[in-house]
Amino acid sequence: MSRIQSCFAELKESQRVALIPFITAGDSEPALTVPLMHALVESGADLIELGIPFSDPMADGPVIQKAAERALEHNVSLRDVLQMVAEFRQRDAATPVLLMGYLNPVEVMGYEAFSAEAGEAGVDGVLIVDLPPEEGGEILPLLYAHQIDPVFLIAPTSDRSRIQKICDASRGYVYYVSLKGITGAGHLDLDSVARRVSEIREISQLPIGVGFGIKDAATAAAMGKLADAVIVGSAIVNRIAEHQGDAEATIKAVSSFVGELRAGLDR
Repeated sequence: MSRIQSCFAELKESQRVALIPFITAGDSEPALTVPLMHALVESGADLIELGIPFSDPMADGPVIQKAAERALEHNVSLRDVLQMVAEFRQRDAATPVLLMGYLNPVEVMGYEAFSAEAGEAGVDGVLIVDLPPEEGGEILPLLYAHQIDPVFLIAPTSDRSRIQKICDASRGYVYYVSLKGITGAGHLDLDSVARRVSEIREISQLPIGVGFGIKDAATAAAMGKLADAVIVGSAIVNRIAEHQGDAEATIKAVSSFVGELRAGLDR
């Protein structure tokens, strides 16, 4: 059983909803990432989604696009991201870490090298936004072999057959995109999310994480009543942007906000 699977099993046993914060590796400076990861855990995160900086993050809104730009200004590469995970593992051997990004950097490194080096660094899962399951024939067996859970996105427009295909390829959990559009968008329709989550549960027993558009403790709490995990990205990255250049203030602001999210989910 992977770290992600064990984490969700423990959360289910204690009847708690997972809090999964997202940050971009290297934002706003590379030295901040690992301390920020530890701060996320200390503030109540159960898993961490760590973004791989990329020059054309097509699914991301302006907030996360700018985070990638800030990281790339420091020349943060995929291998740098793996080194950050390895450094995080020196103090934390329990918290699952999932890399979220795009296919191009992985292809440049090579599927076999990436899978092996990610596994060695302590990566637990990978979500490659622009890799659909039917094009994963080469990389998926390598990820499975290195005990890395591939996680795929389910869109609001995915039909039952598509959901089945996505769930069959996924391990750990599936990520339901709560609205049409890019990260950081608004206008959550909780009734629609509830219907879609229920439909996914009819098809698969995998835990369901819901993300996109979750901005505060209230929306996190509402989403937590529907899903097994709540994923928050842009609202956290916004706080990093507001305090860039001041590591102590950044960690304090992010920790406070993540603590509020955790408190909302635990009510």
